[in-house]
Amino acid sequence: MRYITLLLLFITASPLLAQKKTEEVFSEKLNAKRSITVTLPPLYEQNKDKKYPLILVLDGEYLTGPFEGTLAYTTYWDELPEAIIVGVAQNYGNQREDDSRVSEETGLPETTGDKFFQFIGEELVPHLEKTYRISPYKVIAGHDVTATMASFFLYREKSPFTGFIAFSPVMATDMETRLPEMLASSTKPVFFYLCTAEGDSPKLRKAIKSLDEKIKAVSNPNVKYLFEDFITGSHYSLVPYGAPGALYNIFASYRPISPIEYKDKIETLKSGYVDYLKNKYDIIEKDLGVKMVIRLADFKAIEAAIRKNGMYDELRDLAALAKKNYPKKTIGEYYDGMYYEMTGDLKRAKKSYMNGYGLSPIGEYTKDFMIQKGESINQ
Repeated sequence: MRYITLLLLFITASPLLAQKKTEEVFSEKLNAKRSITVTLPPLYEQNKDKKYPLILVLDGEYLTGPFEGTLAYTTYWDELPEAIIVGVAQNYGNQREDDSRVSEETGLPETTGDKFFQFIGEELVPHLEKTYRISPYKVIAGHDVTATMASFFLYREKSPFTGFIAFSPVMATDMETRLPEMLASSTKPVFFYLCTAEGDSPKLRKAIKSLDEKIKAVSNPNVKYLFEDFITGSHYSLVPYGAPGALYNIFASYRPISPIEYKDKIETLKSGYVDYLKNKYDIIEKDLGVKMVIRLADFKAIEAAIRKNGMYDELRDLAALAKKNYPKKTIGEYYDGMYYEMTGDLKRAKKSYMNGYGLSPIGEYTKDFMIQKGESINQ
């Protein structure tokens, strides 16, 4: 409860609030209008060229909030990427029941459930792609019966979704077998999150834990899977408990270099520090469909590893990468200067540092800082 309260306080106090609006989308499949809420990142209108991952939330009336709160907090610290959150309303009349109809014989959506499934994949997602700047990376989330409906998109050979969040799903016929089979055969990246809790329905909990065991037996490098079992949670509280873990799993590749990653994966390398950094951001682009500028903090982490291990030749590569990502900033000249300084070419070191005066500052690498570095060189 303390975590949820902190998230609510953060949303209330944050000077940059997300833009939220309600829309009506007509569906030919359902022959009706469906209400959706669209939550855009705070600077969506200012960043005209930027595309964002999509998080499509079924049971939008109550599932949208936990995702909005988690992203409001984590994007502030650049732990997770900004995203467009779309909540699909299902609380009018018998909508939720009708949307979730599944055949007991085939274990697949039927009648109104099949029409809703088609609405999501063939009408709503294309509409959102046409209306908003959405990246190729799309996530769908649901709770109990809507988690089941969300998981059905894994059955499709060409699913519009890459990430799946299933909060205490109700198992359809053969789903415990089909889902692991689909994950095992996937040739593209798939991110799957599953959770239950001790206070969950005993019947659901038993089936979910069985599914977990079968998914864990899947050996496929394309699958990124996380299962959480909350000790104090109920069928309902597992949603706000699970939203942070789900998003951190779904967007695992996005996170900046952490102290643990630095210690376990970077500091221990004998060489190839710059290649590690390039590969990290290649994975982000592959997973999320978004090309990112390398964070300054990640440049500094690689710099620290290079200096600690005395691999100064890699500073040339780091300088080239910095100039590519920040062509008008001082950081590229800073790394060039450091390379020449560490390899004994003090004349070139001084020149590189001084070149920073004609460039824009970034972080602590101000023009004054670059001049001081240059003047400190004794040729």
